[in-house]
Amino acid sequence: ALKVTLSGGMALQLATAERWKQVTGCPICEGYGLTETSPVASVNPIEHIQIGTIGIPVPSTQFKVINDDGQDLAQGEIGELCIKGPQVMKGYWQRPEATAEVIDAEGWFKSGDIGVVQEDGYIRIVDRKKDMILVSGFNVYPNELEDVLAGLPGVLQCAAIGVPDEKSGEAIKLFVVVKPGESLTKEQVMQHMHDNLTGYKRPKSVEFRDSLPTTNVGKILRRELRDEELRKLGHKK
Repeated sequence: ALKVTLSGGMALQLATAERWKQVTGCPICEGYGLTETSPVASVNPIEHIQIGTIGIPVPSTQFKVINDDGQDLAQGEIGELCIKGPQVMKGYWQRPEATAEVIDAEGWFKSGDIGVVQEDGYIRIVDRKKDMILVSGFNVYPNELEDVLAGLPGVLQCAAIGVPDEKSGEAIKLFVVVKPGESLTKEQVMQHMHDNLTGYKRPKSVEFRDSLPTTNVGKILRRELRDEELRKLGHKK
């Protein structure tokens, strides 16, 4: 019988976790690691899984959160996750300058992920730092939007990106792939987001597609979607 399932590589959406548990009777145990911290830096204990978190640090590993100035933040505050442990790389091969940008003198590795260490020690990823959308001065994180959208029946895949906007600096655009045999309208998507999100987090536009660009392990490439939108704007100009 299936005892445990591990998840990693991209954010585990709540709707996916709930559906998996419903179908298999087995919870998904989400963990976290990067190429620079191979193979893993944190994981949910099987006996105490918290959906929506990446668990707690594995043995001999430490996490902390810093602000844009590199100062340590307290538990519960959102900032860039930093990792220190035996699995952290020594550096990028023959790239000392690139190494110095991500590993400090004490061995802390800057992950590029925005997150928070909760009071109970569990760690929650908010999003990739470079994927953050800035709407009228407010930080908006695609993972939150995609998690909400994935809960709408009929959604197979989705992605949220920021596109240039004259009024707000950036505006939110959603990309949606609909499940085979089902249908969704732009109005249904917009209403669902309106019902579940505060004003500045609501999308300005929605585009339906047959598929989304992904890595060879299925991770959606927001960067490619952003690049496409920028090229469109360039052509218009």
